[in-house]
Amino acid sequence: MPKNKKRNSSHRGGGTGAAAAAAAGGQHRNVQPFSDEDASIETMSHCSGFSDPASFAEDGPEVLDEEGTQEDLEYKLKGLIDLTFDKSAKTRQAALEGIKNAMASKILYEFILERRITLTDSIERCLKKGKSDEQRAAAGLACILCVQLGPGIESEEVLKTLAPILKKIICDGTASIQARQSCAICFGVCCFIATDDITELYSTMECLENIFTKSYHKEKDTNGFCSTPNTVLHISSLLVWTLLLTICPINEVKKKIEMHLHKLPSLLSCDDVNMRIAAGETLALLFELARETDNDFYYEDMESLTQKLRALATDGNKHRAKIDKRKQRSVFRDVLRAVEERDFPTETVKFGPERMYIDCWVKKQTYDTFKEILGTGMQYHLQSNEFLRNVFELGPPVMLDPATLKTMKISRFERHLYNSAAFKARTKARSKCRDKRADVGEFF
Repeated sequence: MPKNKKRNSSHRGGGTGAAAAAAAGGQHRNVQPFSDEDASIETMSHCSGFSDPASFAEDGPEVLDEEGTQEDLEYKLKGLIDLTFDKSAKTRQAALEGIKNAMASKILYEFILERRITLTDSIERCLKKGKSDEQRAAAGLACILCVQLGPGIESEEVLKTLAPILKKIICDGTASIQARQSCAICFGVCCFIATDDITELYSTMECLENIFTKSYHKEKDTNGFCSTPNTVLHISSLLVWTLLLTICPINEVKKKIEMHLHKLPSLLSCDDVNMRIAAGETLALLFELARETDNDFYYEDMESLTQKLRALATDGNKHRAKIDKRKQRSVFRDVLRAVEERDFPTETVKFGPERMYIDCWVKKQTYDTFKEILGTGMQYHLQSNEFLRNVFELGPPVMLDPATLKTMKISRFERHLYNSAAFKARTKARSKCRDKRADVGEFF
């Protein structure tokens, strides 16, 4: 996959002028504003069917897929947009989550385009006035909003509006770690999608560098160092910084590799398995980029690095959880192969009638990032989202007739039957295994 992502703005249209007015959807009532400075907001439309938006946030998109129509979904989304201005923090948070889940499950470009300004305004208010959970929900919604809009003037304006408050929260040591983590991911992903300004790209990367490089200074000896509550923030900042590195010009890539390649191995000694894995995957990606940009690339401390990677790939430390050790060994076997042999184990991702081959660390990092954001909606977006299809070089969306789509779709009842059968099979296998162990015990 090329380092410079492709832009696709030919399908962009208008619809930004009447965004605030287009959000109306039901009876009107007075709503308590956030504060006196927001007193200009006197009335908001309110859908009576959304007194409990949390119910839609949990399972709304799936229900609408199977039982409702596009009109039902848009009607309910209008109500949720109104509820993001509610005086109750829990209501606002649930509304944000509901909109995010719907956007992850459906392509709603035209609907979102008409309400882009209203959505951006509600996200900004929730980031400014909300607490930890509400800020996390707002940052998550901002990510998916840009994924839906794709590259172009609309997403650029979203980023321009939200960037100052995102940056402020990321750098605020008194803010919730979880909120700072979500804002760091949002800032990086929105920059990846929206910005065409190389200066803005470098500024975003510098902001993220200032966060994760603080972990570089923790190692005092060869025995490693302990994680802190900030470690999760450092991990997310490192991973999203790596994503942005994949779209940098070659000269900047070389500069960043020279700056970080000798420091990143220190993170392999952290006692947090996720930090070790993030550092290992970043190292593999940096080696891949370095060898692409310079055929004669040579790393001086290769022997020391491969020893560390091999130790992590065969780690049997009894003080670590089994699931952590399995996960770590699996990742570092691949990282070691990438560093030593320039090899990558190709993965296949199937979605509908199509399949995509992940055959390099750059593509893997990009896929993992958007899968984390979209969750179970990733496959749907790979099929239908023009921006993601351009990023992964999948070409235009494949048009399928309704009959084919219906045969591909599995109903909720069928999924339930399948899961029940699988559970029964696992239970039966475990019982047989226990019986064998009991027989062996009696024999001896």
